[in-house]
Amino acid sequence: MRRFLAPNIGSAGRIVRGLMGLALLVGAALSVQQFAWLAVLLAAAGVFGLFEALRGWCLMRACGIKTKL
Repeated sequence: MRRFLAPNIGSAGRIVRGLMGLALLVGAALSVQQFAWLAVLLAAAGVFGLFEALRGWCLMRACGIKTKL
């Protein structure tokens, strides 16, 4: 499991994932009044995106899918 979670993206990928995570969290905050279920999904995806950014790790790359960043 430790090897699976090894850092596998550079600084550009970390920035993109961090911005994506923040955008998803903002979307969750904006949609919580009308669609609570959507807000929960967006918040979970946002937190996961921030985890990827802070860890320097990408789930898709860890599964063998090549990404551009």
